[in-house]
Amino acid sequence: MSTPPESREEAIARLQKSASQLEARQDSKLAQELAGQKAAGQAWKIIADLFGGVFVGLAIGFGVDHFAGTSPVGIISGVLLGFALSVWMAWRTAQRIQAEAHKAGVQPQAVPFDDDEDA
Repeated sequence: MSTPPESREEAIARLQKSASQLEARQDSKLAQELAGQKAAGQAWKIIADLFGGVFVGLAIGFGVDHFAGTSPVGIISGVLLGFALSVWMAWRTAQRIQAEAHKAGVQPQAVPFDDDEDA
């Protein structure tokens, strides 16, 4: 048995429905990809904060040692202060990201524990 031919309006409506469903799937996939890129960018910012603080502290400590002649004291204190500052900056960035997620209505989820031993 053959199906009766559909009218032009029915065919156009069916195609528009299919096109809108396809567009919705593509928009969802694009939104997920953009969310992943944003999360990666935020992670890189935290890493840059951590390394940057230590290196800036090292440079300032080296400069103090060079001009004041207090050989390892400036470098050691500069690295320690730079590390403390970088941890504080990373914590502040993480708090800001968490506040933005909470404001957007996204509830943080715990990472599932993986107790399987990798062989």
